[in-house]
Amino acid sequence: MKRNDAAIPPQGRHRYALRIYYEDTDAGGIVYHANYLRYAERARTGALRDMGIPHAEMTEQFGTMFVVRRIEVDYLMPARLDDSLTVETTALEVGGASLTLRQDVIGPHGQCARLDVRLACVAPGGSPVGGSKPKRMPPRWREALTAMRDAAPVGAGT
Repeated sequence: MKRNDAAIPPQGRHRYALRIYYEDTDAGGIVYHANYLRYAERARTGALRDMGIPHAEMTEQFGTMFVVRRIEVDYLMPARLDDSLTVETTALEVGGASLTLRQDVIGPHGQCARLDVRLACVAPGGSPVGGSKPKRMPPRWREALTAMRDAAPVGAGT
């Protein structure tokens, strides 16, 4: 299904739900730290799709894609086997060829992790570090992500 108008999530915050399985945990029974990166990636992909601006369409139609340029993770509280988690994604900054998102991972007892993710828009197969030059974000994606950022309450990204 292709949508022409972006569906901006309420208060500029997209929510992605997931459950913790045995394979997600380490020997101590808590979520292995690297899995938070996987959860955040799934949530970003889901947010774009739910907003009507899927990543695959951007690649197919415009020859551009988002790649992670930088990620900062604060681990705040462990998540455990069978916990239900929600990854809340908000847009902090939207530029011509880059984007910064905040992704909060919320568990049954509070916030488990906070990720600040800097994405660059490049040609497929490229990397902002490996020599590929940034490409401008297609207008529909920039407009939708800007609307997401603007829909967030003042101070929501702090």
